[in-house]
Amino acid sequence: MIRHSLCVAVVVGALCAFPADARRLGTLEFQPCTLAPALMPVAVDAQCTTLRVPEDRARPEGRQIELAIAWVPAESKSPQPDPVFMLAGGPGQGARESYPMVAGAFREVLRRRHVILVDQRGTGESSPLRCEDAAGASAVTEAEDYSADAVADFARRCLAKLDADPRFYTTGEAVRDLDAVRAALGAERIDLVGISYGTRVAQEYLRRFPRQTRAVVLDGVVPPTLVLGSEHARNLETSLDLQFARCALDATCAKRLGSPRQNLDALFAQLRDSPPKVRFRDPLDNSVVEETLSAGAVASVVRLYAYTPTIAAMLPLSLHEAANGRPEMLAAQARMLTSMLGESIMHGMQLSVICTEDAPGLQVNPADAGTVIGSAMIEVIKAQCAVWPAGTLAPDFHEPLASDAPVLLISGEFDPVTPPRYGETALAQFANGRHLVLRGQGHNVVGTGCMPRLLGQFIESTDAKALDAKCLEQLDYTPPFAGYYGWEP
Repeated sequence: MIRHSLCVAVVVGALCAFPADARRLGTLEFQPCTLAPALMPVAVDAQCTTLRVPEDRARPEGRQIELAIAWVPAESKSPQPDPVFMLAGGPGQGARESYPMVAGAFREVLRRRHVILVDQRGTGESSPLRCEDAAGASAVTEAEDYSADAVADFARRCLAKLDADPRFYTTGEAVRDLDAVRAALGAERIDLVGISYGTRVAQEYLRRFPRQTRAVVLDGVVPPTLVLGSEHARNLETSLDLQFARCALDATCAKRLGSPRQNLDALFAQLRDSPPKVRFRDPLDNSVVEETLSAGAVASVVRLYAYTPTIAAMLPLSLHEAANGRPEMLAAQARMLTSMLGESIMHGMQLSVICTEDAPGLQVNPADAGTVIGSAMIEVIKAQCAVWPAGTLAPDFHEPLASDAPVLLISGEFDPVTPPRYGETALAQFANGRHLVLRGQGHNVVGTGCMPRLLGQFIESTDAKALDAKCLEQLDYTPPFAGYYGWEP
């Protein structure tokens, strides 16, 4: 942990007189802290503080909320004056909890610049909008497993317990918070690294505060014009086709495990007709549990595993085993994912964003029938947003963003939620932009291969087009598991 009391040159008027373990940037005094996501064996030493802002900016004298902020100090004793803000995904993930999982991506950035993490209002420790049912589950996500009335009741019960007005937990409010933090830090301009939904936040900040934005990196791009969620079913099918094709190209996988798509279809047919009770060990605490394996649970595993090809490499084996009467592995994976996702996503904040920004444009697409997730997610969102209060959306929120700011866009070839074509759509907005597609990769690729070096070079130069990205050609496809011991040598 870095603990020294030098005056930080990045901020005009930075103070030097404060407690030995405290450090100051602008008007904010920080204390040492550790960033450690739940259930993950990683941690990052940092400095933490809070900043009070109005929940409703139209009533500055009204309810106040505290934004939880972390500062990962630069290695340089004379850091550059524009810090880098990492913006987390979801919507619903906190930046401070998410950062340790991608910290390696910022190793070059940290040589000369501070990294700032702000838990977006409604997430992390920034007035979190947490929803839980009686069993402690934090979200209802599968329409196959819950009726429209059930998911609406879940949202209604959550709303009744909140000590907050969810109308003010949208992207528009979040970017105003970011600029309040920027001002409090004393930085004239900032750099933004948005991941997944965080790319929407980054682009909205650029739209509202262009003079305060120095450079932008978008990892897993959400174009402003997109109604988020409208194409999830289609995007997942495309990603699965690409990833399952790797098994067909692998002689051992194809011989031992057959077609992952055919196994998945056969499994769904079984589960929809007669979902079995499965006895297995909980992968988090090793206890023996018995649960019904539903089609919705399998859909969740398939979708979330598709985000990361190194994990999706297990799907051909898991689906083969389940389709042939051995579903224990798949059931354990479903339980693990449900537990881990519930710990990191603030479902109330997610509803505040989606119900304001996307739900009005969501429509069930008949073409999604027969896909892995079908219309389940859209039906759940529509049912919950029928009872969840919506905030105010700026008239130009979904308009294309024309900017000459330096922008680096990156996508994974197999990304099941923000595919490369989204990056191409967004690229048209940026006169000084460049889009890199990483071969064989999934969602959230900023830490993959040589991307940390390219990220550092771009933040220094702000010239995406001049980057030598040939090093990305070294990335290769992850072979599928052909057995319980992994892939073949």
